[in-house]
Amino acid sequence: MEQHDGTGRAWTRRGFGKRILSVGAVTAAAACAAPDRGADGAGAESPPLDRSLPPPPGHMALVNNLEVHADIRGRGRDVVLLHGAGGNARDFTFQLAPLLAERGYRVISFDRPGLGWSQSLGDAGIDPRVQARHLEQAAVQFGVRRPIVLGHSYGGAVAMAWALNAQEGVSAPVSGLVSVAGATNTWPGGVGLWYDLVSTRFGGRVVAPVLTGLVNRDRAQRAVASVFAPNPVPEGYLDHIGIGFSLDPDRLMVNARQVAGLKTHVRAMEPRYGGLRMPLAIVFGTRDTTVPLDVHGERLAQQVPGAHLEVLADVGHMPHHTRPDAILAAIDRVRNG
Repeated sequence: MEQHDGTGRAWTRRGFGKRILSVGAVTAAAACAAPDRGADGAGAESPPLDRSLPPPPGHMALVNNLEVHADIRGRGRDVVLLHGAGGNARDFTFQLAPLLAERGYRVISFDRPGLGWSQSLGDAGIDPRVQARHLEQAAVQFGVRRPIVLGHSYGGAVAMAWALNAQEGVSAPVSGLVSVAGATNTWPGGVGLWYDLVSTRFGGRVVAPVLTGLVNRDRAQRAVASVFAPNPVPEGYLDHIGIGFSLDPDRLMVNARQVAGLKTHVRAMEPRYGGLRMPLAIVFGTRDTTVPLDVHGERLAQQVPGAHLEVLADVGHMPHHTRPDAILAAIDRVRNG
């Protein structure tokens, strides 16, 4: 197991919170605060969010009569990108996917089941292994062969499941794996009241629409900033990902159920990590309080033979935006074996 901090300097383990959050959950929680009077606390109300549903911008596959959406761009070695909790493929198309396409990769950025423009798998979709198999079947329809699979945050669990499925002959082979702030191991405690509540039918159908209806643009900006912290949110990111679209109650309930059930499924996956025999690059920031380095990054590097852990000083939960150079280098490392 190799470990570097990205600067050549030694680094010290920090104490991190043991929680898994999403942009959607943080934003909805902000709705419980007092009425927002603007950034200075005294001006006009912040503008509302655009909650319209735009047409799907990419390609559709049909798997078991369910639509799977992906943005596909570039030519070359196939790279599959799997987004985190509460997000969609546009988290990658903002910056990373175009950079990879320019670098000579064909990039397939999926909307995971029930999020973005991909249809839900229902109860079965709570299992990352089922999600991975579903997306792999869509990837085959797009002509994907032996891809490098990258997962961010919750998507890291789905990427690990995809690799396990391939290693055990359930799915077609993959050539390597990249985990970016990936939630891949069990953690102390639960996932929080928001997920416990919204994952129920009552919470998803009644509570979520009320709370998210109170979220305006200023609150959404502050919530997204808390996920990026201590790094800044790139200009234009909020509009690109369509944060109002992400706060759709149906998507919030799907996301909450996936996150609430993740710990059980990760616990079942962990004992199988040692059997992986493919290149694995792991990238984590030292300031990530969403998916902690010590619980997920360091432990995964110890579990998988030959894994390479890259630790980025003063980087939070979104290194694919704040340090895309490190992510590109990790993908190149996996490509080169």
